[in-house]
Amino acid sequence: MAATPRGTTPVSPDVGPRLTVLSGPSGVGKSTVVAHMRKEHPEVWLSVSATTRRPRPGEKHGVHYFFVSDEEMDKLIANGELLEWAEFAGNRYGTPRDAVLARLESGESVLLEIDLQGARQVRESMSDAQLVFLAPPSWEELVRRLTGRGTEPPEVIERRLGAAKIELAAEPEFDTTLVNTSVEDVARELLALMEVV
Repeated sequence: MAATPRGTTPVSPDVGPRLTVLSGPSGVGKSTVVAHMRKEHPEVWLSVSATTRRPRPGEKHGVHYFFVSDEEMDKLIANGELLEWAEFAGNRYGTPRDAVLARLESGESVLLEIDLQGARQVRESMSDAQLVFLAPPSWEELVRRLTGRGTEPPEVIERRLGAAKIELAAEPEFDTTLVNTSVEDVARELLALMEVV
C-alpha cells in the first residue's frame, strides 16, 4: 500500500531548498523511515541534535548526537543557538541553529526528525519550514507498536499512549501528513516533498 499524503501544500519551484521537519507520535516509525531514506539517498542532510544524555554504546559524538553538559546546554539555550529544544525523560535535546542555516544557505535540503514540541518551535522561528506529520495506519497499530516490545512496565506504556493521543490530535497543525503503511513508500514520498528526487 502506498503512503497517503493528506493536505499537501504545493511548493513553487523557485523557493529553493527548505527545511523539512518530520514529526509524529512515539512508535510511529520516524527513525526507521529516515534511516531507510538516508541509506538510499545519503546526500540528504539530517541535522544532528545536541543532548545532555550520556552516550549509549556505539554512539559517536558529532555523528549520532553532540553530547554536552547541562552547563553547555544552558549556554546554547540562553544564547539562542538552538532552533528548538525539549526535555524528554530527564534529558534535554536541541537542534543547533547555525549548522541548519549554513546547509540551507549552501543550497542543500535539510531534514529534522523531532518531536511535536520541537516542530512547533521550528514553525515559530522559521515560518517557511515544511512540517510533515507521520501518522500510523490506525490507532490499533500504534498501540501494538508501543506495547509490542514488552520491555516496559504498564504505567510507562499508559503514559506513552496518553502522549500519543495528544500528539495525534496535533496533525492539523502540519502542512502534510504521510501515513506509515510502508517504510519504502513513506521514504519515497518524503524525498519527493523535499524535492530530492
